[in-house]
Amino acid sequence: MNIATSNKDIAKASSALIDPFGRAVTYIRVSVTDRCDFRCVYCMSEDMHFLPKSDLLTLEELDRLCAAFVAKGTRKIRVTGGEPLVRRGIMTLFRSLSRHLGSGALDELTVTTNGSQLARFAGELADCGIRRINVSLDTLDPDKFRKITRWGDLSKVLAGIDAAQAAGLDVKLNAVALAGVNEDEFVPMIEWAHGRGIDLTFIEVMPLGEIEGQRADQYLPLNKVRAGLMDRFTLQDSDYRTGGPARYVTLKETGGRLGFITPLTHNFCESCNRVRITCTGTLYMCLGQEDAADLRGPLRASETDGPLNDAIERAILRKPKGHDFIIDRTTRLPAVGRHMSVTGG
Repeated sequence: MNIATSNKDIAKASSALIDPFGRAVTYIRVSVTDRCDFRCVYCMSEDMHFLPKSDLLTLEELDRLCAAFVAKGTRKIRVTGGEPLVRRGIMTLFRSLSRHLGSGALDELTVTTNGSQLARFAGELADCGIRRINVSLDTLDPDKFRKITRWGDLSKVLAGIDAAQAAGLDVKLNAVALAGVNEDEFVPMIEWAHGRGIDLTFIEVMPLGEIEGQRADQYLPLNKVRAGLMDRFTLQDSDYRTGGPARYVTLKETGGRLGFITPLTHNFCESCNRVRITCTGTLYMCLGQEDAADLRGPLRASETDGPLNDAIERAILRKPKGHDFIIDRTTRLPAVGRHMSVTGG
């Protein structure tokens, strides 16, 4: 064995982030803004109060924070929001982060978006080394899309998907399953996506933050969805993984992949390899828990990364075994008080 390679591997192992349950944290989801140009009914209230811009990390600080995680073994970074592409100057962050792809320190840099700005940015994202993106799309019906997003224009999202594919980006669609809203569209959505070579993932609604409606009324368990799809498709189990929580099947009739993210009916915590960082530098070790660590303080306290690294390492040692998501009809309160737009997707 090459001695230089051996020493490099030892150094990498010694800097890796390992939680109390032996899981290596190799994937971070970084929110760059809590703002969004949509107001999806399951995600946030229509009259949202967003953070003052002075509370947000600068793009340079976000870059430094990501670099600290990369140095500690992070292999995948997903940039999220709110809607990340509405952040002013966001492409400077993508261009800077792409250096970790060039060095081989990072396997993947990707983004989750609502698609509203994709027609504008798809080419630049591809130029930064991004190869795969997630687009949130819950319906193909323009009127229904407007009702779900309150402010959204479906035609702009579809144009963004066109632009992304034209730029060579692999697109994956995420659709939140909403009882009585889009459950009659699952088959046509699958056929539309697979007809374009796009994977589709269904997600159970998550009890994060207070909204005008009740998530108990929105909640549609995906075991029910899967059972219904078996009347139309042959679902074949797949070993395909993207590093996230989705579990995939291949549809014999279309040849495409279909994913299921099931935080309520069957949680995905046993193999969790990820943490989330908010646009204010707050580190959440679990999406479904309130415990968090401040990284903005140590980031700004020193020009060296020593205090920041210490804060990260201490936080990972508090990473819980799993989340406590439940949709409670009795209290009618969310399991977690913060909105998804605060934490990031």
